Formats: sequence, C-alpha cells, structure tokens
Amino acid sequence: MGRRSKEKQAQGEMDVEEMAKEIVLSDDSIALEEEEEYVPPAPGEEIRLEDLEGVGRITAQKLRSAGYYTVTDIAFASAHELAVILGSEERAMAIIRAAQRLLNKGEEFITAKALFEKRKNLEYISTGVRSLDDLLEGGVEVGSLTELIGEFGAGKTQLCHQLAVMVQLPRERGGLGARALYIDTEGTFRPERVVQIARYRGLDPEKALENILYARAYNSDHQMLLVDEAKKYIEKYNIRLVIIDSLINHFRSEYPGRENLASRQQKLNRHISQLHRLAGLYNLAVVATNQVMAAPDIFFGNPLKPAGGNIVAHGFTYRVWLRKGKEGRRIARIIDSPKHAEKEVAFAITEDGVVDV
Repeated sequence: MGRRSKEKQAQGEMDVEEMAKEIVLSDDSIALEEEEEYVPPAPGEEIRLEDLEGVGRITAQKLRSAGYYTVTDIAFASAHELAVILGSEERAMAIIRAAQRLLNKGEEFITAKALFEKRKNLEYISTGVRSLDDLLEGGVEVGSLTELIGEFGAGKTQLCHQLAVMVQLPRERGGLGARALYIDTEGTFRPERVVQIARYRGLDPEKALENILYARAYNSDHQMLLVDEAKKYIEKYNIRLVIIDSLINHFRSEYPGRENLASRQQKLNRHISQLHRLAGLYNLAVVATNQVMAAPDIFFGNPLKPAGGNIVAHGFTYRVWLRKGKEGRRIARIIDSPKHAEKEVAFAITEDGVVDV
C-alpha cells in the first residue's frame, strides 16, 4: 500500500473516531441536562414539568409534544404510555412517582372520612329541570362521567345543548360561571338552539355562543385526538363541562361486524379512559350521549339496549336512559349509579329548551 493510501486510511479512521466522540458528547450533554441538581419548587410556586426530578428541558419538550402539559398529566399517566415517549419504562415510572410525590405530598392513602368530607364540596351543574336535578341529586356531577342513553328524538342532544348553556350561569343559579367544550360526532349541534335556550335563561345569546368551544369529529381517531387537544384549552378558557354527542357513532360505523368487535372495544376503552382522566385531572364534568341497539334475544321487556357493551357500561359513573312518553313528554330513568336509587321522572322539550312538565 502506498504512502498516500495509508494517509487516507488513517485520515478516515480519525474521522470515524471524531464522529464517535461527537455522538458520545451529544449523548452526555443530554444526560447532564437530565441529571443536573434537582431543586424542588418553592411552596405556592407554579409547578412546571421541568420541576420534576429527572426531567430536563429536552424531556419536557418531548412530553409536551405528546400532550402531557402539566405535572398532573404525568402523575396520572401509565408507565407504558410514557415509555413510548421516553424509551424506558423504568425511567417513565420514576418520573411518574416524582410527579405523584409532588402532588400528594407523599400521601398515597386517605381515610374514608376524609373522602366523605371532600365529597361534601362536590360541584354540580343544574340541568335546568327540577325533576332531573332531583333524579341526579343536584344535577350533573363534576369529576364524573354521565351517559345519556336513548333512541333518536328522546332528548339527548337537546339536553346537551341546555347543559352547555347552564354551566355558564352563576353558581347561585345552578351553573359554575364557566365554559363548555362540545365535540359533535353526528353534525347535530345547532347554535340557533343555544340562542333560544340562552334567552330563556336570561343570558346574552352572543356571549353564550362565545362560551361554547365547538369541534366536529369526523372519525374515531379524530374524536380521540380532540379529547387530547382539549387539555390545551381547559384551564385557559375555564372549561368545566365536556360534551360528546355521540360517544359511539364513529366506532360503530368504522368497526362493523363481530370480527372487528375486539379492536373496537379496545379502542373505545382507551377513549373512555381518556375521558376519566380529563374529568379527574381538571375537575370538570363529562357528559356523553349513547345510541341504542336492538337485542333480538330478548322476548319480554325492553328489546333495546345501550350500544358499546360492557366497556361503556363499566366506564361511565352515571347512566341515564331517556325515552319518549305520552303527550310529548320524555321520561328519564337512572339505570346505573354507585349512589342513586333506580327511579324515573318526566320532563318536556319546548321552544325554550328542556323544562319541567
């Protein structure tokens, strides 16, 4: 081999060594950033992702890009979800533990009495109908998932429109002085209806419309994306009610047949988990409507049953069945609840909205 060839080979080896050094240095710089001395936030100071032990600037950017904006989001995430972003389930678990310690101040359990006292301060959104509020013992519960089930024309969408207005009322009138976020999967949201209900409730129709953030979901993936994106708006716009009308429409149309049932239910389960996390983390109410389907194996009694099977049945805190009654009335009945007795009440739908009979 000639002298020139040996020089080129040596130069090539040096270039490879330098590139390797640069990669190592680059990795070390990230590691140093993540391992810099941890300084806990001062009492009363706003807690950022960077305040978590083991989270530096780069990791915080990755987490925010994936939809984890707050320490609370991290505290209630699963290690499997974060491992996809961080590349290590062990590291993900360590960061989740750090977030939980920061929020819970080291306490993992509380007494049932403490929980009882906490629940005394639960907030409710009035439906605007005295009989429905009595049925729900105060209205739609904040921090929980409420499902409205029924055939077409039973009043599900009407009640959703009304709740989007009622949440805007001051607390002394049954609202929370807050805004609503409305995800429409069937194209049935009508701002004209909001105007009618707002006028009847003594609100400025223009302001009532401004206080409802609306999005149309065009498929199940888009629907789940909108729920993730909602986290960007909740605190900024003081949203205390999230409405999905209807929950299962896209899932039923995109996953037809028994052969797709398992895939559909797994995806639906993830969606309901999203909603639970949203309600718990941001202290808001989630209301979703659900369709019904015929049960051909039932020969006596009601041949209809809620769509979504056991996944939806176990996923929602409160389930209310709406149906048409005589003389234009509607009937609401609680069919599943951890605290309510199974009973039913009547209400009506008029030009002014949903009202008592």
